[in-house]
Amino acid sequence: MDESTSSPERLHPGTPAEENAQILAERSGPQQTARVPATSATGPTPGASTSIAAPISQSPEVTATEHRQVYGTAKTENLRDSGAWRIILPAFVILLCLALLAVPLIILIPLFVNSLDVTAQTHSFVWLWIVMIILEVAIAAFIIRGLVKIFMTQAGNYRG
Repeated sequence: MDESTSSPERLHPGTPAEENAQILAERSGPQQTARVPATSATGPTPGASTSIAAPISQSPEVTATEHRQVYGTAKTENLRDSGAWRIILPAFVILLCLALLAVPLIILIPLFVNSLDVTAQTHSFVWLWIVMIILEVAIAAFIIRGLVKIFMTQAGNYRG
């Protein structure tokens, strides 16, 4: 046991740490159990006893009769990599970057073209469509640059 779970200051009645200490003390069998007085460094807790059971091991070795069960070993997992994600992920990111750039332009360019007509009601908004197109392209370029740095750099590191 490490010091964080066996120190008397951290064991309080009803906590998982104390329950673990009691279970270990019950399982110890031929090992001795000593009463360690609780220190007043953390202050008294309501309903706390003045002593705590701490197992004292006669040998540092763990008995071989303990039942140990391992969960989620690597033997049960399929760790083989087909490598398809190295192609699919960059292709998907490129498609999303193109969509990020194209969708707002598909909306703004027809609005801009319609406002060029002198007889259109939106003729006075030509400046607005130009500014919005410039802002959209700038913001999309910033986002696309970040996505390319994140995803394309990772995919490129695994080549060869």
